[in-house]
Parts: sequence; structure tokens; C-alpha cells
Amino acid sequence: MLLFLPFISWGQTDLAELLAKKNTGNIPYISVEQLKMEVNQTGSLLIFDAREAEEYQVSHLKNAKAVGFKEFSIKKIEENYPKKNQEIVVYCSLGIRSEKIAQKLKNAGYTEVKNLYGGIFEWKNNNFPVVDSTQNETNRIHAYSKKWGKWLKKGEKVY
Repeated sequence: MLLFLPFISWGQTDLAELLAKKNTGNIPYISVEQLKMEVNQTGSLLIFDAREAEEYQVSHLKNAKAVGFKEFSIKKIEENYPKKNQEIVVYCSLGIRSEKIAQKLKNAGYTEVKNLYGGIFEWKNNNFPVVDSTQNETNRIHAYSKKWGKWLKKGEKVY
């Protein structure tokens, strides 16, 4: 199910097209605004960062668990998070790698998995806070590459 959000601005139309082209739509999206509200209201939500360790070290969403992409292990997830009906939000830079990880979770029987629409870039573009490896708020975001970094409009890009 592909969820198109009615509040997407003109500047994000290309992002919608990119995600529609790169993703299957098998994993429902959650908007950064929806996630921000849920983070503020519940403590039971799991947030998985599907970026590489060097990206996570620069900055990540507070309380996000680094699960990686290249080294992702469903076995480790099942050992550490055995509750298959736990609400899980997976994110990466934009929402492409995270959909692949979310699909692996779904295939393993996790039932409440969502993909963060626009990833950490969209999170930061909406002025939501990120933290560094010492859990201090930072303005730095690993922009992955020059090609993908164009989607990050706010914050200090790190490559």
C-alpha cells in the first residue's frame, strides 16, 4: 500500500516520484509529522536506522537503534526484539534502503512495520532534532552522497 500524503509541498513532488520509482509500496509510509507525534506520545515504538554505521555516528533520530543495511541481520533483530507485533518504524536517508529492511522484517513475521517517508532528510528538513553518537543534539547530517544529498535542505551536510 502506497500512502501519498496530502501535505506534500511542491518541492517534494519529485521526492514522491523518486520513492514511487525506487520503492515497491509494499510497506506503508509514516510521515515525519506522524512519527514526531507518536514519539512524543508513546514509549513503546521501536525506531530502526537502516543506514551504515558511519552515517548513524554523525546523526540519527533520538533512541533509534542502528540496524545497518549491508550488515543487517534478521537473526539479531529476532534475538533482540522477539515481539513480532511491536510497532517499528524504519528509516534511512530518504526511505529507499529502509523499505528493503522493512520488507525483510515483514517477511520474518513482524506485523507493524512502517517506512519513514523521506527518511532522516525529511525529518531534518522539518526542523526536527537529531542527535550525534554522544546523544547531543546536532545540526550535522550524513548526506550519503552528492547525488542524494540534494534532498537534504536543512542542516550541515557531511559526506
